[in-house]
Amino acid sequence: MNTVFLILILGAFTAAAAAELAGGHGAMEGLSAAMIDAAASAVPLALGLVGIMALFLGLMKVAEAGGLLEATARVLEPLLGRLFPEIPAGHPAMGAMVMNVAANLLGLGNAATPFGIRAMEHLEHLNPIKGTATNAQVLFLAINTAGLTVLPTKVIALRASLGSADPAAIIAPTLCATLVATLVAVVGARLLQRVWGDGGGDGIAPQTPGAPHPHASSGSLWPAIWTLGGILALIPLLLLWGRQAGPWIMPLLVAAMLLFGALRKVAIYESFVEGAKEGFAVAVRIIPYLVAILVAIGMFRASGAMDMVIKPLGRLTEPLGLPAEALMMAVMRTLSGSGSYGLLAANLKDGAIGPDGYLGLLLSTIYGSTETTFYVLAVYFGAVQVKRIRHALAVGLLADFAALLTAVAVCRAIAP
Repeated sequence: MNTVFLILILGAFTAAAAAELAGGHGAMEGLSAAMIDAAASAVPLALGLVGIMALFLGLMKVAEAGGLLEATARVLEPLLGRLFPEIPAGHPAMGAMVMNVAANLLGLGNAATPFGIRAMEHLEHLNPIKGTATNAQVLFLAINTAGLTVLPTKVIALRASLGSADPAAIIAPTLCATLVATLVAVVGARLLQRVWGDGGGDGIAPQTPGAPHPHASSGSLWPAIWTLGGILALIPLLLLWGRQAGPWIMPLLVAAMLLFGALRKVAIYESFVEGAKEGFAVAVRIIPYLVAILVAIGMFRASGAMDMVIKPLGRLTEPLGLPAEALMMAVMRTLSGSGSYGLLAANLKDGAIGPDGYLGLLLSTIYGSTETTFYVLAVYFGAVQVKRIRHALAVGLLADFAALLTAVAVCRAIAP
């Protein structure tokens, strides 16, 4: 991140300086304003996360107290144990990761973040070299930045509000793009960890000679297969009724977790409050990381450096089905969630694009099938004070690129 941070800042300064010297008076003034605005926006953004963090960390505490995370991890442990062999059997990180992935699958970005941070905290407890990302942390972040999604509720709602004839048309291409991105992320993380070396190690303390591997007796895969089969069986239903099901998901999740805790004789109110208290501390802890990344991104956008790179490149990629608007969306999506959402809304409102043509479908799919990679890295690693991220950024960008190529291919095949 040190190199990326420096490149963004120096790139922004160089572009603004060139514009100022070329007669574009006010370029440096605009850059200064963008820098201050971005720094100021980091605190409200972090504080805006306090309520969300408190809500879902409170629910997480109820789920932990009731044994839900442990039970979920136990069912999926044979599968996750093969994907994350570094994590000891029965560790709570497994359950937290499952909840995070489930929230992402349903397009519940706000819910996924607290679950993901809790998973990162559990993984950091296993980290023998604090401050350096472990292989398990990088792989988990890779799966997050791949953004595996079945129901992109936010995009469906936007398309519906703009009069789309078929708001849920993006479910199938989004699912295809995120599946490919996730596969690329997992393979890429495993391959690149060899290039970067052990770094933080496997994330577990050294084993006693002769001791069994943490997952040497991970059990049968059948419970995990049946569970995943049940989840996959829901996909056709979501494809058919995704728009109608979207508003039910968040209230149902909250009610189900609290009901589960109550049935397990958990003091749900006290447990919820105990977990919610952690929300403020986490939000404050990530403020410095948000300030750094938001300032760098804000300066890069305001200086015109992004346009200088994207527009010429867009003219080259347009014959391949990737016009400048889509390329800009892909780049913006990796940098800023709010910025990319505003860009998507503006494009879909444009009469020349609209929500239902090829470009409207492609832009919607790109937004729904990729993640704000830089934001995710800043928040998740910042929450556990990891400064050396190793190959996490490379894997995240690789997954974003795979999702982009898949989105273009699928949208070209199904667009009217």
